[in-house]
Amino acid sequence: MHPNPIYRNRPDDQNMAFALQKGFGALTVAAQPYPLVAHVPFVPCEGGVEFHLVRSNPVARAMPAQGVLIVEGPEGYISPDWYGMTDQVPTWNYVAVHLRGRIQPAEDLRGHLDRLSAHFEQRLLPKPPWTAAKMDPEALARMMRMILPFRLLVDEIDGTWKFSQNKPDEARLAAADHVSPELARLMRQG
Repeated sequence: MHPNPIYRNRPDDQNMAFALQKGFGALTVAAQPYPLVAHVPFVPCEGGVEFHLVRSNPVARAMPAQGVLIVEGPEGYISPDWYGMTDQVPTWNYVAVHLRGRIQPAEDLRGHLDRLSAHFEQRLLPKPPWTAAKMDPEALARMMRMILPFRLLVDEIDGTWKFSQNKPDEARLAAADHVSPELARLMRQG
């Protein structure tokens, strides 16, 4: 997380809403000689988020554990030329939210998979949603034996929303004209 408070002033509920809207992140847990990382889709659950891992994933074998789920949003390089000011340096603007907490095994794998697919399928409307009922029950059972459900019970939420807020409005808005539409929208909001 960026240490400057000007970039870290969003409330926990806004950071969590951003993370849940994104629904995908990098889950990290401590290990030796390096931290372990798994990239996971997730959905909300009581007290945090739920996700699953393939049984053979080293992160799954490290459970239960403390972890950080890193959710990234729009990001991009900012050229100092875009500010229309002298004596500036390049930087990077971005959104990042960290959910820290305790990772525990969950029990309802089928319910989790149904909630996960329903959550992401609804984004595809008007397409008729896919459901596990479309699968052969034996094939579904075979695939489900390969994965394990987990919950991250969130203890801390941190967010960085870095959009050149340390520059005059005119400079920030001028830079926004040169980045992706999603990042530009956020930069224009400040």
